[in-house]
Amino acid sequence: MALSVRVIPCLDVADGRVVKGVNFENLRDAGDPIELSAYYYSTGADELTFLDVNATHENRSTMYDLVQHTAEQLFIPLTVGGGIRTVDDVARLLQSGADKVSIASAAIANPGLITEIADRFGSQVLVLSLDAKRGPSKSGFIATTHGGRKDTELDAIEWIRRAIDLGVGELLLNSIDADGTKQGFDVEMLQAARVASSVPLIASGGAGSAADFVDAARAGADAILAASIFHNRSVTIAEVKIELQKAGFETR
Repeated sequence: MALSVRVIPCLDVADGRVVKGVNFENLRDAGDPIELSAYYYSTGADELTFLDVNATHENRSTMYDLVQHTAEQLFIPLTVGGGIRTVDDVARLLQSGADKVSIASAAIANPGLITEIADRFGSQVLVLSLDAKRGPSKSGFIATTHGGRKDTELDAIEWIRRAIDLGVGELLLNSIDADGTKQGFDVEMLQAARVASSVPLIASGGAGSAADFVDAARAGADAILAASIFHNRSVTIAEVKIELQKAGFETR
């Protein structure tokens, strides 16, 4: 486990705006990403994650500009994901100011991309974003693609091990079963991933209260990510850190 548990707001971005929705559908405007980023930075976020939910060629230039403007104002790590398919995509995002990039479906379609990115930029910049769910496999969890909309035959835990061997430096594990439920993180999935993972583990999917973050940390998460509960301010970063500290976890 890391020395302290990191708390990470996630901003889903489309056409330069933060959006809310379920599985990237029925998207609603949720604000200006630069303003939200500044708010999260001022209220104690340890890192920020941007997810480009359109991931189209037209949207890409908007995302580069957004990353640059955000990075100029923040002094915490910024991870950007969504639609990254080539080493050149990674290079452009890093040049724009991203500290790390996350890849998901592209890594499953082309595992060699992991090694290409790690060899060129180092494992420390590469996050494997994995949307997993319960399904027929050895571990009981399968990997999905396209934001959880398409199942694969990949055992999620075996894929984690392989991706780390290929060069991934961090793991962002999102539970499709728990995502959007606000009923808590999938502790069983996190525990299985913790055993398999030799790199930092970020928990995602299911946050509904500050206490849920404690459960994720106890399951072995080094960092914990959430979106809607932070955006609607039903839970603040400060409240999460207080709960973690009361449970004996260090925070930054």
